Amino acid sequence: MKKRCFIFFIVFFIFNFYFFSCSSQPKNAGEINNLRKQVEAGLITANREAAMGRFSSALSLLTEHKRNAILADDPSLIIRVSLSRGNILFSLGRISEAYTEWDEAVAEAVRFGNDELLSVARIFYARGNLLSGRVSAESTLDIVNRESLNIKKDRLYIAFASQVKGFTLRTLGRWNEAEIEIRKSLDIHQKDRHLENASYDWYIIASIRSLSGNFTGALEALDSSIALDRRIENSWGLAASWRAMGDVYVRAGRNTDAKESYLRSRAIYDAMRHDQEVIELDIKIKELSN
Repeated sequence: MKKRCFIFFIVFFIFNFYFFSCSSQPKNAGEINNLRKQVEAGLITANREAAMGRFSSALSLLTEHKRNAILADDPSLIIRVSLSRGNILFSLGRISEAYTEWDEAVAEAVRFGNDELLSVARIFYARGNLLSGRVSAESTLDIVNRESLNIKKDRLYIAFASQVKGFTLRTLGRWNEAEIEIRKSLDIHQKDRHLENASYDWYIIASIRSLSGNFTGALEALDSSIALDRRIENSWGLAASWRAMGDVYVRAGRNTDAKESYLRSRAIYDAMRHDQEVIELDIKIKELSN
């Protein structure tokens, strides 16, 4: 009897040892701190990947980081990862999944009383609604003006709020105000060395100037965007800016320059194997050749 009890105890001990030691749960405070550090670093990497057009890679990274944020039971990380995942899913055209992520971020911020991240989440939501045509630009501007007052700590989110405000003012045709807001975003991104985001700020400024009829200013802004993207080897940004430059040249009646810009953009997209963009540019180039 004693022997059977002893054997049972050994088996029970081995079972528990393997069950708990092989668990993916964090085992101690040090491991949780490591998880947090991994997610913080991974979030920066994933956001940079997304800013350079590598959405699938960024989404894959964030899937693992969201799991680790949940394992660490860190509300701030869970919210921020969900916001970034939603942004990437939206860029990939997976709209309903994007809103699910943003809904989770809002719920988590409400649950833990994080007013700053709740405002950030509401601005992400408002931007999605504006771009998908669900709400008016006036309504979006009201939301961003109200919620941006609560964002005081994270400079990237302060820049994001200014960027969304600039988008909205552009939609309303308030060109000077729109550029002022984007320049606030640009100032933060340049000072903090987020050059992929600074390049995108110049790209937005170019679109504002082009829509207002300031073609020379638009081309200058695109030159600045291209210069930054060359520094950081952002092929996606380069292709987009050369394509936008072609569009500006067309609007300015400079078809030869437009064709050269489109050809440069096409070459980059082709090297990236972005077949849909290549097809679209072939159509533009053909129209200019007729």
